[in-house]
Amino acid sequence: MTMQMLPPADTAMLLIDHQDGTMSWVSSIDQQVMKANAIALARAAKALDMPLVLTSSLEDHAQGPFAKEFEEFVPDEVAARIKRTGVVNAWDDPAFAAAVAATGRRILIIVGVTNDVCTVYPTLSALALGYTVHVVADAGGSTNKIADDAALRQMERAGAVITSTNMILTGLAGNWNSPAGQAVLPAVASLIPN
Repeated sequence: MTMQMLPPADTAMLLIDHQDGTMSWVSSIDQQVMKANAIALARAAKALDMPLVLTSSLEDHAQGPFAKEFEEFVPDEVAARIKRTGVVNAWDDPAFAAAVAATGRRILIIVGVTNDVCTVYPTLSALALGYTVHVVADAGGSTNKIADDAALRQMERAGAVITSTNMILTGLAGNWNSPAGQAVLPAVASLIPN
């Protein structure tokens, strides 16, 4: 029997703080690669009809607006994003925690910018509540490589699966000839260099 690493029917995706200002602070990964990876993940979630919860923080301050590129693929989710008013750990925002709980899914894919602030704290909170968490390391980044490595190590020690965009996309697809595989193919194709 073939098992999918991440069955879409049991999985939700969370995108945390993919904002113009926040992404501009990242130097541990190429910012355009990071953004393209996050968009591909959002596209896959939408194509698979998975719950997709987006959140931002202090959009009218240094963190800036949620990146407009997401609106092309997940406009409803961008419009419904939870706009936090400064709480660092997104999980501490009641609206965000309620949105995640409302998905009814116990497997979470967490994609955040920056990994050493926006990703680490909600990941640790979700793990403490018994969720299975997959952190997509290359769809986020940090201000420097040491900070990024430290955050990824801390999350992994706490029980998170540290993974990459392609690993998530192929894990959700399971089989390219399946309906899930066919749905994910455009997201995968968007990442192939021309």
